[in-house]
Amino acid sequence: MIRTTRRALLPVAALAALALAACGSGDPLAEGGDAASPGGAESSAGGGDAAGGSVVVGGANFTEMNIMEAMYAALLEDAGYEVEIVASDSREIYGDALVNGQIDVVPEYAATMAEYLNREVNGPDAEVVATNDAQTTVEAMRPLAEELGLVVLEPAAASSQNGYAIQESVATENDITTLSDYAAFQPEIVLAATEECPTRPFCEPGLEETYGFDVTEVLPLGFGSPQAKAAVVDGTADMALVGTTDATLAADGLVLLEDDQSLQLADNLVPVVNAESAEDQTLVDTLNSLADVLETEDLAELNRRVDADRELPDDVARSFLEEEGLLGG
Repeated sequence: MIRTTRRALLPVAALAALALAACGSGDPLAEGGDAASPGGAESSAGGGDAAGGSVVVGGANFTEMNIMEAMYAALLEDAGYEVEIVASDSREIYGDALVNGQIDVVPEYAATMAEYLNREVNGPDAEVVATNDAQTTVEAMRPLAEELGLVVLEPAAASSQNGYAIQESVATENDITTLSDYAAFQPEIVLAATEECPTRPFCEPGLEETYGFDVTEVLPLGFGSPQAKAAVVDGTADMALVGTTDATLAADGLVLLEDDQSLQLADNLVPVVNAESAEDQTLVDTLNSLADVLETEDLAELNRRVDADRELPDDVARSFLEEEGLLGG
């Protein structure tokens, strides 16, 4: 098969100009815009049920999102579409382009996107609608998306959210697999995390209220950074804030603890599609086919292959889809 994917990293200014060129005066994601209408741009996928035409896959620009974008592109190519991938470092920028039809689909994180849409529709002080259940979160997200001219498809089991890691040796020697286990074993901890952790409900306050930890100090070393993980390895910190799909934990001698009390919100991977593009049922069915096969462990391994083995996102995405029988069928 001749592959037609083109990948481009668009700087914020370029993608902003692309979106503004199409939206005229109706930009629902812009401050003060009309959230009741999706803008006037024509979707590149178009309506109807027949596969074909061009599709623009957009989203963020980091390893995990590059892999997801490549998965969407490979699935759509296999279904007969010509695909272009564009990426931006800003959700606000690619969100505008998605609403305005310059992008047809983006891979997103359910809880994070739900709250982004919630703030756009209901204001910055809107009550949280995301939960720790993926389907509940998606159902709460869908009417918000609809107001902005978007459609939310089916979430995958794969979830990429906040997690907490400790030394693997400590976990193994003391039979610790969950955050509850660790709180019972060592309630007083030094935590390597972000500067904002003491005020974020899913970081220090959540650990203390949900699990009973006493966080005696937060070392502001970043989210899943090499410095944060090194602090746990050398004993400066007891636990580090990391991502649940971090591919380097085992190599660093760390292990992720299970969030057994469901502190974190459900940031499952989910396609979000421009409403006009979603009129194409073949496109919708093609993207939904990933929901039943993609697990968190799969995503972590794909991340590892790109970050550690230096494989290309396009190659690891395609090999995963081939193994799952989603291509060439």
